[in-house]
Amino acid sequence: MATTSAPFLAYDDKGRDSSTRALPLVLVHGHPFDRTMWAPQITAFSATRRVIAPDLRGYGESPVTPGVTPLEVFAGDIAALLDALGVGEFVLAGLSMGGQIVMECYRQFPERIRGLVLADTFPAAETEEGRRARGAMADRLLREGMRGYADEVLYKMVAPYSDAEVAAHVHRMMTATSPEGAAAALRGRAERPDYRELLTRVTVPALVVVGADDEYTPVSDAEAMHAALPDSTLRVIDSAAHLPNLERAEEFNGTMETFLARVDDQR
Repeated sequence: MATTSAPFLAYDDKGRDSSTRALPLVLVHGHPFDRTMWAPQITAFSATRRVIAPDLRGYGESPVTPGVTPLEVFAGDIAALLDALGVGEFVLAGLSMGGQIVMECYRQFPERIRGLVLADTFPAAETEEGRRARGAMADRLLREGMRGYADEVLYKMVAPYSDAEVAAHVHRMMTATSPEGAAAALRGRAERPDYRELLTRVTVPALVVVGADDEYTPVSDAEAMHAALPDSTLRVIDSAAHLPNLERAEEFNGTMETFLARVDDQR
């Protein structure tokens, strides 16, 4: 299907189930990105299943809501979009903030989720220091815009040795993001709940993925999630930082393909 915009989020909806066993895959991007961060996964997996990748509220081509956007609002938006698209059960994948939104989705509507992919994320609530830092960053983005921040963090988002085209794509996403949308998400994310106990109650298979050189969510965070989840696989992707799905797309997709096949087989 072509890229469209309804009922309120911009999204890609590509591919169709090639068999009754291929679950739809829903991809939730991180901050401050948009749905194009999933381009290699949309291309790879839409050949065999339906793949839906929205722009979150405040990002990409979706409407901007200034103020504060809590994770529960993002999760509610995703549920409403999937309702509108007639998607009942699915595999849900998210990276960084997207991974935290995935956890919130599981808190709100676990009965619809058949598998979880948690990439370069962490489940703990924000610290007091972290809340202050996110508030200060929100103020800065509203005051200065996105470019200075994007320049500063580019080579933490992707490793300094990353492919130049990947780095350029990531920089474009960051600088194109609305400062108002990004600030609202930062303020909402600062108040997120602690999902660590929730992970111990997850009843579906989970895949935990992390770049070996990720400074934002290091391997130790992924190991802790893997230990908490009752049924999970951990994959550390070498030569990648915070965006292994772009930096090492082939390895990331191979790991996802194995996981998706396992979840499909359990239908």
